[in-house]
Amino acid sequence: MDPKKGGTSKLRGIPVGDLRAGIAFTEAVYIDDENFFVPANVFILQKDLDKLALLNIDTVYTAGRPKGTTLRRASTPDKARTEDSRKAGFGHSLAATQQNDAAYRVYRAIIDRVNELFLKIADGSPIENSSINSVSTQLLQALRTQREQYVGFVLGSEIKGAEMAKSAANIAILSGLTAQEIKLPSHKILYVIIGALLHDAGMFRLPKKILEKKEDLTPEERKKMRVHPLLSREIALRELAYPEEIGDIVGQHHERWDGTGYPGRLPGDGISIGARIVSIADSFEAMVSHKPYRSSIVGYEANKNLLADNSCRFDPDILKVFILTMGIYPIGSIVRLNNGTVARVSEVRASTPLRPKVQVLMDPQMKAREPAERIFIDLLVEKKLFIAKAIDALELAKMHGQN
Repeated sequence: MDPKKGGTSKLRGIPVGDLRAGIAFTEAVYIDDENFFVPANVFILQKDLDKLALLNIDTVYTAGRPKGTTLRRASTPDKARTEDSRKAGFGHSLAATQQNDAAYRVYRAIIDRVNELFLKIADGSPIENSSINSVSTQLLQALRTQREQYVGFVLGSEIKGAEMAKSAANIAILSGLTAQEIKLPSHKILYVIIGALLHDAGMFRLPKKILEKKEDLTPEERKKMRVHPLLSREIALRELAYPEEIGDIVGQHHERWDGTGYPGRLPGDGISIGARIVSIADSFEAMVSHKPYRSSIVGYEANKNLLADNSCRFDPDILKVFILTMGIYPIGSIVRLNNGTVARVSEVRASTPLRPKVQVLMDPQMKAREPAERIFIDLLVEKKLFIAKAIDALELAKMHGQN
């Protein structure tokens, strides 16, 4: 239901206190008549709840029914099978397998440093750009040499806490990879990464009268939440002394290709190319992060949702590059091949997105392979094999439980 046509008075109010990360609704959820919260069938994230708390919003509205409660249900058979599959290495988690990896430690350190900056912004402490410059340069270098690992971190890491910093780092990874693929100069790729890290910094500078208000916000006050891109821009330009190009990235990331975005209703090429990149990365990251019993199909489904945009929100040319960069089946996706083999995508190529490199998890007879037996298959070389379908992590857990 479009609230502009029917108004939130026609929708059911849901106390924010009743929401939790990992729940979704069968219809779109709204903050009020003019502010959208999450689409239908998209899981609510912890960072979404954090933003509601920051804005002192205590009710959201929807015509839909809640779904996703089974994600936390203590259903012994399925939960046991899921845990078995994680122990066998079938799950999408990277925490157990990469917590000692040098690249993973760098990833975690980047999140910690971004979180430190956000805490300073929130409490009004003086900030400087040296830390962000260092993080951004480090990330750019890592993306050039460890691309697959960092995409895997976005799709599979289970770091708890510092949700907004983790989200910013993930969006910077996705944005940097896309900027590389469209052949932006190195300094402009760095600008995109910096802009991605800072795009939501303005959320920490919303007016205190809104943040501290105990009763419901008025429609006028709720509109003020839309100024956070401008606040982010001010932080980037005035406090961190970044150039206008970075200011445009953070200030325009909520603009839409069709000209209906905010704060400036800029259309098409009037939007900074960096902001167009960050907008896509932001949407993808929102769909793949913080899912209880993370589904390994989530990257594939997120790509499908992005492709359904029909040139409304996103630059179609950059979106195409993003999809090719991530792969139709992103790294970490679990797939079934045409001969029945179950495998995990380990490497993708923009030039041949349907023929990634995969690691075998189960043979055609559905027998689980031991870690030492998990060979790699390059589908670009093995022409007779191809991906028949993507498999959900729970579906894989059930397969494993039946053997």
